[in-house]
Amino acid sequence: MRYTPAGLPLVNAVLQHSSKQMEAGIERLAEFEITAVAAGEISGRFSATPLGGTYEFTGFLAKKNRHSKSLVFHIIDFRAVETAQHLDTGA
Repeated sequence: MRYTPAGLPLVNAVLQHSSKQMEAGIERLAEFEITAVAAGEISGRFSATPLGGTYEFTGFLAKKNRHSKSLVFHIIDFRAVETAQHLDTGA
């Protein structure tokens, strides 16, 4: 956890996603990583969450900074989900 100059707590993370999606009638494996940030009240709860779990996140995408083309996922809320919903990729 770190703090902005204004005293706002922030936690940076990298989220991993893996799911099966239908595209043009064909099942496709969708996997990616995305940089994320939790700011304010949610940052404390997020920093105390165990690594490696399966979670569902609510938030929004925004530019990393005003001049960047890179996106960051801003976490507004999250909850743990059953591991049975976790996709086994066989890896």
